[in-house]
Amino acid sequence: MVTTKKWGNQPFKQGFGSVQQLIAKWQQLSNADKDLFPLLECFTSIAQALGPGFIQFAEPVFQRCINLIQTQQLAKVDPVSAGVQYDKEFIVCSLDLLSGLAEGLGAGIESLVAQSNLRDLLLQCCMDDACDIRQSALALLGDLARVCPAHLRPRLSEFLNAATKQLNTPEVKETVSVANNACWAIGELAVKVHQEISPVVITVVSCLVPILQHAEGINKSLIENSAITLGRLAWVCPELVSPHMEHFMQSWCIALSMIRDDIEKEDAFRGLCAMVRANPSGALSSLVYMCKAIASWQEIRSEDLHNEVCQVLLGYKQMLRNGAWEQCMSALEPPVKDKLSKYQV
Repeated sequence: MVTTKKWGNQPFKQGFGSVQQLIAKWQQLSNADKDLFPLLECFTSIAQALGPGFIQFAEPVFQRCINLIQTQQLAKVDPVSAGVQYDKEFIVCSLDLLSGLAEGLGAGIESLVAQSNLRDLLLQCCMDDACDIRQSALALLGDLARVCPAHLRPRLSEFLNAATKQLNTPEVKETVSVANNACWAIGELAVKVHQEISPVVITVVSCLVPILQHAEGINKSLIENSAITLGRLAWVCPELVSPHMEHFMQSWCIALSMIRDDIEKEDAFRGLCAMVRANPSGALSSLVYMCKAIASWQEIRSEDLHNEVCQVLLGYKQMLRNGAWEQCMSALEPPVKDKLSKYQV
């Protein structure tokens, strides 16, 4: 993902001129012209690079993506009415560009989404029979969940069911990119809609646990996203997830240990703390693994999360009497014990 601007001060102005030239070029091309593909990909990079600076170009680019998706969805069932032959690549590239706009503009994309039928088009794409369309659609679902979740709410249950279906399949290893995006999108939705996610929580958890328990040969990114999404679900619905925690704590904590420090890891550990508060005995048999997961942090920058983790460890230290806590500590390597000393135990 491009996150830095490609131009300095003076060339930056030339860059805006170049964008206008590109828009002029793509307005000359018909919806069936395959020369649109490199332009769609180019705009995706530019939107991500310019960020909010792309807002002045966003409306015609956004609208063209909507038109392309609509045209192709019609062409799939009635190419004569659509006036073009179906080519799924137009849909994939348009979805990817909309993701680039969501990343670049952030909440600035909200007014464009509100005035369009993107929500309904996206839901169709999330259920498409083409794997690569579902992959791009679920990525866009996650991006929109981040920046304008309110516009997804009217069809939230349908989006959640479509995403969950991608995890609940024997072909997860073959469609790993689709599953990965579905998993990530569910987690992003969870932290925005909170309790509204509850109808699918148990189904999603039952899909994620086997991925974590049979991690050998599974894509590393899917394992990490599964661990994060499980934590996010536990954070927003601990009363639903915590009764089952003893079945997955060990494999989940192993996966959490491998995740780099970032905001998503923070969310997952908020879920860990919420579950332990709800069901402290559920983690007892996996306490060594939980301690290793906590020790995997270089630094918890969030003061409230740091304090929550301190409380969790202190709670177990007080719960485990007659040398049981010391026995648990003795099972840890010295570097792990050193890191745990940050948490006042």
